[in-house]
Amino acid sequence: MKSLDIRIPHGLDQQDVRRRLDGAVDHARREYADKVTHLDAVWESENCLALEVVVLGMEIDGTVMNDPGALVISIEMPGMLSMFAGQIRSGIEERIGGLLKAPA
Repeated sequence: MKSLDIRIPHGLDQQDVRRRLDGAVDHARREYADKVTHLDAVWESENCLALEVVVLGMEIDGTVMNDPGALVISIEMPGMLSMFAGQIRSGIEERIGGLLKAPA
């Protein structure tokens, strides 16, 4: 497994971030149902969202720490996916960054 850590700054309160993340998970379940065979997202604490995703048979585990002023995303992925780490990072930064900048 390979690790990928991403920090995305924001100016939102933690409850708003949590609400937006919950909405994004629901949206991802619908939008990517044909590619994602398993998507589990559980708030393990007030500010830690644990993720388990299976995409095209590959398991990806991660956490999203909802810290004041920033999201800290840590992902563990199979070595095969690490070849695409740059693209994965860019996609997450674009989508989650956009989610956090969008009007409420």
